[in-house]
Amino acid sequence: MIEKYNLFLLICGIAFLLGALFPVIFKRTSISLPMLQVSFGLMMGYWWTSLSFLDPLDNGLLIEKLTEIVVLVSLVGAGIKIDTELSWRLWRPTVRLLLITMPIGIFAMAVLGYYAFGLSLGAAILLGAVLAPTDPVLASSIQVGPPNTGGEDTPRFTLTSEAGLNDGLAFPFVYLAIKIAEAFSEGKAFTYEMLWSWFTHDVLWKIGAGVVVGVLVGKILAKIVFSRHTRETTISQGYVVIALTLLAYGLAEYVHSYGFIAVFVAAFAFRRSECEHTYHQKLHDFAEQSEGLLMSLVLVIFGMFLGQGLQAGVELTWRVYIVSFTFLLLIRPIGGFIALSGLNLPHTEKYAISALGIRGIGTLYYLSYALNQSFFADEDALKLWIVCSIVILTSIFIHGLSASRLLKMTPKKQH
Repeated sequence: MIEKYNLFLLICGIAFLLGALFPVIFKRTSISLPMLQVSFGLMMGYWWTSLSFLDPLDNGLLIEKLTEIVVLVSLVGAGIKIDTELSWRLWRPTVRLLLITMPIGIFAMAVLGYYAFGLSLGAAILLGAVLAPTDPVLASSIQVGPPNTGGEDTPRFTLTSEAGLNDGLAFPFVYLAIKIAEAFSEGKAFTYEMLWSWFTHDVLWKIGAGVVVGVLVGKILAKIVFSRHTRETTISQGYVVIALTLLAYGLAEYVHSYGFIAVFVAAFAFRRSECEHTYHQKLHDFAEQSEGLLMSLVLVIFGMFLGQGLQAGVELTWRVYIVSFTFLLLIRPIGGFIALSGLNLPHTEKYAISALGIRGIGTLYYLSYALNQSFFADEDALKLWIVCSIVILTSIFIHGLSASRLLKMTPKKQH
């Protein structure tokens, strides 16, 4: 990496310039910024240069930490921008997607991974777990707008809140896959006692504690920022966004809960305090710009990783493509329709919400995190990286081309 450090900086500079000029050059096209940046990275990796640190099997920790930062920034940005109050009627579509659609996706992909790719049981469950959550990073273009700007319709709100929460709610299933792989690597059977321990600790405790930590951090920080002692002082939005993110994440991880859940909940709890205040707009602007820069970096690296793999002759079987399209065009939409059935929503809204299940950087984080535990066979790890990469690439292009059209089909009304 050191030998080609300057070359890498040059590539990143071009990627950031593409991000800056994108609204001007491509505003009348259906091309999305993620499509452009991944394509640029893919061409760089295939035709121009090779960077050894992009090998996910040898540098999983680097990928894990980089994608972790991007997801954290996107989660706090998603929580800050939501205007919708906490009410069962308004959040019911989100809850249904989390409790019905996501488990359907996990189960379906686990079955496909087991039978189509010959993955072990733990690796198959991991495939379902890492692909189940929608992505808060790449989904920013279909999410709600800045705080207090109006127009927060049901599809955009549902997709925003789903992406904010399911990145954390996928973690229990990632841990389940890790525990199964660990048991089999040690020659043990996965017992009922292990399953009960997983449910009580990794599901009940970690989710509950993450929510509590998020509420506490968000409310306490809001009390400080909006107190009468600070009203006459301009508090840097950059410091507040970073503090909110790191305090929630660090405290949640310290008490062995889910930091992703804590960060989103903290941002939403902060947003509901003094919800009409213009300061929320400043926080959103900083978070959005930070997220955009980090997203550009990761997408170009992801594209270069794909280009290097193609240049090296990594074999992609027809099963990879069929499973990818099946997941994005059948499993997610059908699971979404099942979850939203019975709700008083227009058919076009149900279709848009169900179809726009974008997969992306969160998948890269979960996969690298799980594989870094060293309980999965190298053969399974390679298959997982190939399948997940193709699903993400396919999602970027399918959803990038269809998102604006699908959202235009929905009624223009606030919920």
